[in-house]
Amino acid sequence: MNLTRLGGLTLAGILGASLLFTLLPTGNRAGAQTAATLQDVSLDLYPARDQDAVWTFTARQVTNDPVKGETTLTGLGTGERLLRDRGLDGAFSGEEHLDARLLAQGITIDSQDNMLMPQAKLQLVKECADIVLTGTRDGPVKIEQGYGFTAPKATVNSASMTADIEPLAMDYDFNILKDAAVHMRADLDAPEVCLDGQRVPARTP
Repeated sequence: MNLTRLGGLTLAGILGASLLFTLLPTGNRAGAQTAATLQDVSLDLYPARDQDAVWTFTARQVTNDPVKGETTLTGLGTGERLLRDRGLDGAFSGEEHLDARLLAQGITIDSQDNMLMPQAKLQLVKECADIVLTGTRDGPVKIEQGYGFTAPKATVNSASMTADIEPLAMDYDFNILKDAAVHMRADLDAPEVCLDGQRVPARTP
């Protein structure tokens, strides 16, 4: 995982502590403790494959397993994807703006910074869209850094339409990336429109 901070401690530090515990003498090597756990954690994730984004989370518990290369967040509070603004010179300006919110009970982050979960709700701010993502036996909900998000089943709700999509592969610009069965219901007389990331009443003639 790349440049991740856990409650003021770097993940590298947690990883090192876990490996130290692994190497300590023990009477039962098979039962040696390899994971490190922190309580009530704020976490920032800077994906190497999506350098313009940063994910921020709060969680009741975070467990890192260096053997599996996984970090598990349970009791998830807030989850947000922020886009890092760049200046005219292309360098990061230090400013960030909210791009998406993630609501889930828990997630697992793998060694490539991808996030997996049984189900989740993703809110795309710019599109004013809520997407309910559901995993099945065919696979979990997955947010793949530098690509987008996938799920065996999804329900999309925006200001002017709703849709059921199986399976879903979509990027953060609301583009469907792979062929899927799409059942869409458009509302040409929707009472709301999306304006600057907010649903506002539609203007009437």
